Amino acid sequence: MRDILIYFVWPNPGNASYTSPKVVALLLICAALILLSFIVKVWRARQINPVTRKLTSSWSGAIFWFGVVGLILVVARVEQIQFLAMRVLWIVWALVFALYLLLQARRWHLRHYEVLPRERVEDPREKYLPHTRHHS
Repeated sequence: MRDILIYFVWPNPGNASYTSPKVVALLLICAALILLSFIVKVWRARQINPVTRKLTSSWSGAIFWFGVVGLILVVARVEQIQFLAMRVLWIVWALVFALYLLLQARRWHLRHYEVLPRERVEDPREKYLPHTRHHS
């Protein structure tokens, strides 16, 4: 148990380079998140439904910052910056990202709806029926 804990919280794990397939994959994933944040921003601007626009208001910023923090963690690991290179920070990053996705999915499921247009039926008898009077 002690060895596992030391493995995850060791301040400078070392032995990573920019040519490592894991590092390249993480760099590509984080860069893709940053690019995706701009795509989401454009997509959100084109949405007509106000409920969709409100529910997606935080998506672009959150995706951008998850990508930036991921890039910082990758570079810190390769450049051997103590304490920022710890493996446990990647676990925290992944857990927070998963929690954000879960909460956004739940919020979307609970609050997303579309306002359907109502059809008004013209009744020829309407003008002959009694109406309530408004007193001022």
